[in-house]
Amino acid sequence: MVTYGVLVISHGSRSEHWVRLVDEAVNAVQVPTGIPVFSSFLEIVEGRLIQDGITHLESLGVTDIIVVPLFISSGSTHIDEISYALGVKPEPILPTDMTPFAIRAVIHFTGPIDDDPVIAQILYEKMKPLSAAPSQEIVLLVGHGSIERNFHLLWRRGLEKLASRLKECGGFDEVDVAMLLPNQIPAKMDRWRKLKPDHTVLVVPLFLSEGYFTNEVIPERLQGYTYQYNGRSLLPHPLLPRWIEQQTAPFWKRKDCNICERVIKEWPNVQD
Repeated sequence: MVTYGVLVISHGSRSEHWVRLVDEAVNAVQVPTGIPVFSSFLEIVEGRLIQDGITHLESLGVTDIIVVPLFISSGSTHIDEISYALGVKPEPILPTDMTPFAIRAVIHFTGPIDDDPVIAQILYEKMKPLSAAPSQEIVLLVGHGSIERNFHLLWRRGLEKLASRLKECGGFDEVDVAMLLPNQIPAKMDRWRKLKPDHTVLVVPLFLSEGYFTNEVIPERLQGYTYQYNGRSLLPHPLLPRWIEQQTAPFWKRKDCNICERVIKEWPNVQD
């Protein structure tokens, strides 16, 4: 008999506030009765690492672990190494210090955030207070990015699709994207200052939680430019737990799982 458990994996931080925001989101996830959910971290958080989560879920009799990577992009190198260590892929694309985890359960690896419409809605609600006249505004969506070519392309693809969703949400005149790796902000700001000098640039960070990148790196790279920015991250927001539920939903609809109809019916009807 298949017994499911959910393992949510995020990066981890030395900031207790950062960890608490993630835990609050994971604790708000609604899954069928009896399905255990464990919030784990790639690094730093003692006793809450990925192996800790696997061991805990297996100790509860879980035979199948649904892994939800709470990362922004498929272009994250962490997705590559975690997939390898979980046995989802035979080898990582890039060298890694991670070694295979001790796992008895079957792993079901879902996807990271990428361009999900639920995330676009969160971004729009976070940045909406910045907007006064959408037809005269340019949205610049900023993500971490990667200097590794294939990973860079995945980052760009996800950012561009999310930016397009933001344009639909707010009716902005233009949308654009920039990465911190490589540093694309100056070139993008120069471009729009030249092409549409009368427009206002709304800078929107695509990060799970506020911290070093949203509070220091992005403002530093915007020095000398005119823009609107509030530095608000995805967390906290009530839709983030709904996204996690959405990632696990297909498993509750299978015949080999005890389905909780009430939970499924209450999930928001999000269309792509």
